[in-house]
Amino acid sequence: MDTINFTQSLKLSGEQKLSSEIRVGLIGCGYWGPNLIRNFHENQQAKLVVVADLRQERLNFIHNSYPYLTLISDYREMYSMGLDAIVIATPPTTHYEIAKDVIQHGYHVMIEKPLTLRSDHAIELIELARQNDVILMVGHAFEYNIAVQTLKSMIANGDLGEVHYIDSARLNLGLYQHGLNVLWDLAPHDFSILCYILGQEPISVTAQGTSCVAKHIIDVAYINLRFPGNVLAHVHVSWLDPYKVRRVTVVGSKKMVVFNDVDNDKIKIVDKGVGVTINGAASSFNEFQYSYRNGDILIPYIKFVEPLKVECQDFLDSIRNHRQPVTNGEDGLRVVKILEAAQRSLENNSREEML
Repeated sequence: MDTINFTQSLKLSGEQKLSSEIRVGLIGCGYWGPNLIRNFHENQQAKLVVVADLRQERLNFIHNSYPYLTLISDYREMYSMGLDAIVIATPPTTHYEIAKDVIQHGYHVMIEKPLTLRSDHAIELIELARQNDVILMVGHAFEYNIAVQTLKSMIANGDLGEVHYIDSARLNLGLYQHGLNVLWDLAPHDFSILCYILGQEPISVTAQGTSCVAKHIIDVAYINLRFPGNVLAHVHVSWLDPYKVRRVTVVGSKKMVVFNDVDNDKIKIVDKGVGVTINGAASSFNEFQYSYRNGDILIPYIKFVEPLKVECQDFLDSIRNHRQPVTNGEDGLRVVKILEAAQRSLENNSREEML
């Protein structure tokens, strides 16, 4: 979606006078849940009514900041509270069962990434949402990041020329996840970004990984994705790195761009490149002439808005206007299929897996 139009549409929708608030419940208030609570609490179009979690200490933590909220341990109690929508921020191993139950009870649902751990489960949720006429949304927050939207526009407009390759790194020390490896924990972000900025799905995937700390749990992985047009993307994810890195580098025939999510300057456009001039028939290496370009580094002004805030607004707007969100069920399914292919490659000596 065009960056400017998308941003304007969200601004306009936020200015509309709504007849009533959308009543929301949240399941799971662990690592990411408090961020969702804050955003729905601050949104005037929503009324966050109830939060569920199996851990009493987490409910006590939320109560200290939001004493007005109803706090429960069994999410199924939500079904009698007059809600319109339910947000699921539980461990990914529970996404499918909880989402299926919520959708069958007729609620709009937003699920944190990854949508599910199996593509057939994702397909089932998409069909259930269609049958029950409810919104199904997945939390691919980077598609709502204005810097990523800017990068997408630059590629689509040809500002970078022909895309040669993309390199992505998502590294940190921890947090180890129960029931998941680093591929399923971190790579969904990179896969959603790649598909979004290129506007297409990969053709094939290969992956390598290793277990450095806990046996049988992959905590470092390298994934290669081949897209149409012979565009290669490399993704490095790790729970075992001394620095937090969130970086995507796009190398084009005209310019290169670095998106660095942990830098104040989110986007840097680098006017560097190399070209080849062929002399005559070029029968020897010496007859190829390489020309290098070292230009300026441009840092465009980007008015930053918290991506999660925009994501939550899109969920509410989708419910209000009965339309599909940007990161809908199909978007979630696409990422799950890539994850499955990468997992198969990990388990089969880095064999190339077709999509």
